[in-house]
Amino acid sequence: MLSEQSAATVRATLPAVGAAIGEITERFYAELFAAHPDLLRDLFNRGNQAAGTQRQALAGSIAAFATRLVERTGDTPDDRPQDRPDAMLTRIAHKHASLGVTPEQYEVVHEHLFAAIAGVLGEAVTPEVAAAWDEVYWLMANALIAIERRLYEESGGAVWREWEVVERVEETADVVTFSLRPRDGAPVRDFRAGQYVSVRTQLPDGARQIRQYSLSGAPGADLRRISVKRVGGGPATPEGEVSDHLHARVREGAVLELSEPYGDLVLHGVEGAPVLLASAGIGITPIVPMLAHLAATGHDAPVTVVHADRSPADHALRADHAAYAAKLPDASVHLWYEREAPAHARTGLADLTDVPVAPGTRAYLCGPLPFMRAVRAQLIEKGVAPADVHYEVFGPDLWLARA
Repeated sequence: MLSEQSAATVRATLPAVGAAIGEITERFYAELFAAHPDLLRDLFNRGNQAAGTQRQALAGSIAAFATRLVERTGDTPDDRPQDRPDAMLTRIAHKHASLGVTPEQYEVVHEHLFAAIAGVLGEAVTPEVAAAWDEVYWLMANALIAIERRLYEESGGAVWREWEVVERVEETADVVTFSLRPRDGAPVRDFRAGQYVSVRTQLPDGARQIRQYSLSGAPGADLRRISVKRVGGGPATPEGEVSDHLHARVREGAVLELSEPYGDLVLHGVEGAPVLLASAGIGITPIVPMLAHLAATGHDAPVTVVHADRSPADHALRADHAAYAAKLPDASVHLWYEREAPAHARTGLADLTDVPVAPGTRAYLCGPLPFMRAVRAQLIEKGVAPADVHYEVFGPDLWLARA
């Protein structure tokens, strides 16, 4: 808990810090990478840095955490379960563990973050203000370190392991599935449906960039399966250098480094409960293993499957998606395609207005943020408890970065 004196100081300075947080995080990353270029080369996602999305995510998480600490009620309103401190920290910790983040790196971040705060706010950062925000930082950092330590212990401690590509399947024009087995032949730890692994690969310039990809195969297999969408460039976003590398250069026999599975978007407490699984585009990758798990465990409560895509040809893992849903005794499938929708699907964007949602439904969402926000709003209107709506964001979590 934040001390009363620091809480008062943070509450008083939060508007000023919040107004400058974008400038602070921009300066922080510039100074951090100037002092430690290896972090940009081998740990941080260079594409997210170029697009500015990582700065937005960091700013959103700091502001959300500080705001929750000083709220008088001590409780997060029901309409904002996604930024509860425990939920936010758990999500961040899973991502950090998949990257191999260490406690020592929090000291490095602290040094450059507070130098950036002082540089941007100047004389407004009195010793009292610095001490209060220092307390906020270490409350957040120590909580993350504790969660990450537990995750490392549960995963066996090793961060990276070599895996060989044994099969490559072209799912769609821009999605490829890779099946991999451990190069050392040692046993494979099981994973929970919905989790992801980090993939570390060496690029032509020597950088060892890391990306997270959902495990798209059913739990319990001896192989790992990931489905990678090629990220195209645009006016505001750079081309995905790792996804492009994997599509263009990785074939059967290639060796990749994978982390153990991490991620908190997993089925929890769904036994006997209605479940809704909603995805759009490549967001289908954690959803297919969830369907596989429900089918394998004989889930007999209603399961509502929602998916939106550009066209049937763009619908990755479509055969698996349909096959697992068909194995469930009480499943309904609702599909939307922007074009070329067949008779059993609808044309346009996903709209749950006419989709029945059973009382007590647990919902799991993955896809672009506009899609998830729209689906979440409709689910809450239909009576789904906000705490029962769970989501996964691919890349920096910008849910907290909105105004």
